[in-house]
Amino acid sequence: MLVVTKRTIIYTHTDEAPALATYSLLPIVRAYAATAGATIETRDISLSGRVLAAFPEYLREDQRVPDALSELQTLTLSPEANIVKLPNISASVPQLRAAIAELREQGYALPDYPENPSSEEERDVRSRYDAVKGSAVNPVLRQGNSDRRIPAPVKNYARTHPHWMGAWTHDSKTDVVSMASDDFRHTEKSVVVAQAGFLRIELVTADGETSVLAGEVPVTSGAIVDAAVMHVAALKRFVAAQVARAKREGVLFSVHLKSTMMKVADPIIFGHVIRAFFPETFARYGDALSAAGLDPSDGLGSIFDGLASMPDGKEIRASFDEEAAEGPRLSMVDSDRGITNLHAPNSVIIDASMPAMIRNSGHTWGPDGEEADTLAVIPDSSYSAVYKVFVDDCRANGALDPATMGSVPNVGLMAQAAEEYGSHDTTFEIPCAGTVRVVDGSGAPVLEQQVSEGDIFRVCRTTDVAVRDWVQLAVRRARATGDPAVFWLDGTRPHDANLIGKLRAVLADEDTGGLSLEILAPAAATARSLERIRRGENTISVTGNVLRDYLTDLFPIMEVGTSAKMLSIVPLLAGGALFETGSGGSAPKHVQQLIEEDFLRWDSLGEFLALAVSLELLAGQADNPRARVLAGTLDRATERLLREGKSPGRRVGTIDNRGSHFFLALYWAQELADQTGEPALAEAFAGLAKTLADAQGAIVDELLSVQGSPVELGGYYHPGPERATAVMRPSPTFNAALDTLGAEA
Repeated sequence: MLVVTKRTIIYTHTDEAPALATYSLLPIVRAYAATAGATIETRDISLSGRVLAAFPEYLREDQRVPDALSELQTLTLSPEANIVKLPNISASVPQLRAAIAELREQGYALPDYPENPSSEEERDVRSRYDAVKGSAVNPVLRQGNSDRRIPAPVKNYARTHPHWMGAWTHDSKTDVVSMASDDFRHTEKSVVVAQAGFLRIELVTADGETSVLAGEVPVTSGAIVDAAVMHVAALKRFVAAQVARAKREGVLFSVHLKSTMMKVADPIIFGHVIRAFFPETFARYGDALSAAGLDPSDGLGSIFDGLASMPDGKEIRASFDEEAAEGPRLSMVDSDRGITNLHAPNSVIIDASMPAMIRNSGHTWGPDGEEADTLAVIPDSSYSAVYKVFVDDCRANGALDPATMGSVPNVGLMAQAAEEYGSHDTTFEIPCAGTVRVVDGSGAPVLEQQVSEGDIFRVCRTTDVAVRDWVQLAVRRARATGDPAVFWLDGTRPHDANLIGKLRAVLADEDTGGLSLEILAPAAATARSLERIRRGENTISVTGNVLRDYLTDLFPIMEVGTSAKMLSIVPLLAGGALFETGSGGSAPKHVQQLIEEDFLRWDSLGEFLALAVSLELLAGQADNPRARVLAGTLDRATERLLREGKSPGRRVGTIDNRGSHFFLALYWAQELADQTGEPALAEAFAGLAKTLADAQGAIVDELLSVQGSPVELGGYYHPGPERATAVMRPSPTFNAALDTLGAEA
């Protein structure tokens, strides 16, 4: 059971590069925080930790782990919550299978992932695994709305040290295309529920048979409830047309989805894209692939791996290769290794892949290892106009200039699993044609949609309390900054129309005098923001949950080169706060480099920024002036780190993540040693500051000397703690200095 005090910060243990960086950074943070009487506790919400917590009865007593995610969910409902949340894997099915296989190899007797559960036991196992995959973490912990912005030191550094931006040309063929009908955007229906209760989702077939898709879907009074359907026949026609267009125009073909967050709908869409790209192969061999358990929803890579065990596998692979050669060139994730845009559903995540393309002159990489113009296919049109407008603007006006551009901070509606990101358990692939009805507790119809076999139907909910808090947070940010705030809402979309009604009601009760507040559809809001950002002006984007995710990668990647450098604060509805530390999209490549070269280029800047505001919260809640000093000095140390170029390099021979942590510790200690207003703190850190400064050369040499050789972590998803500690803390001199501070504390 998790018990915290006002002096407790929970630091989450997650996955991949952020988790490895934790082995290096956390000892520093714990030692420094202890001087202010603050306690740093960890909770494991990694993919492997979530898997192990889901199956205690399959494990030995000494292998069982607590359900940390449930503990933290409870904590978010407490006003004392102070959680630093690092990026985690939102697992696709291939990733989940890989994690299970690794854990089984390590001696954990987990059940297999049942592809087609046929017994009650298999259905139970599948249900537990399905609860782990996808965005199992974020909707649970985000019990508040989002306040994301670029901190001033980071923005100032980017302006004086602008990162590379690719040049655009007026004749660029790069384009963004989406469905014009029959997608989630165009089929959406929406209502506001008057009373709290439960909804039932049922499918009524053409012959009158009724089956229940979801029996008890809770709703609160005033909640917005939406029902939408992606018609698969239209999706197939659309994708086939885009394949033909890419071939005709001589551009690369790429698809951009969010299969990790939209863990039910988007993998299905991804599979249909693969079928449409290889129609002859699936017409000829589709049944055989299905019988072998090879599902295109898992990606081409999974299919290619599985062909080795099929008697006609070489023949099928040849068919794929022939069709690929005849069709348009595929955009590549890794040209050198032959990994295409269609290889894995988690390899091309829209909120990272689209900004990368825009930043790179509108280009992605082709099979020949050369960059080229690209047709970016985003099947659902709900938010694709944002990227379309961005691409068109860059084609007309050129790339943005990080040295002069303004900023687009975000206030995002995400509390209580708002909007599409809360639809995981109410999204269904329809087994047969009919009508899907959403009915209330009395059986009265609320919403309904006509569906065909294979269509994707979903219900989304957004609570009234989340909307009210979101609007109030936007007003507070607009007043605090003086910047105009634009609500990115489309009045012609049923959900947004209901949201606008609530927005206006809340604003009527708020003091908005002197504030610039505007409602614009996403396309117009993008154009307005780009117009202002090119003039060096700031515009607060106030958006729903999905756009929050998209925009807090899109604009920061243009502004400062990465979304990992954002300050992300989630003021929880119950009080307290969750502090998120940036994007983990590049973390897998970082781990690969560490394993091959003992070099981790992950930048922990997001962790530094989050820890500072977390300490500030602790200082206020516990009336702890020392914690406030720790927070202020950490911010100054971080700014100095940027100014003096001590962020991780990219190649062996430069300082990496571990070296960056050392310099943060040095600068932080020096800042603290200079705090005459807190003589006890100054005395505690004076010795450490001198020790680290005197030993700087030796420590850097120790950190650099280990680089260049492969390392063994004992696992990718579940590395051995002792091995990871040894890899991430390779400087005996630095470790001994920290131990001295810890002993004195």
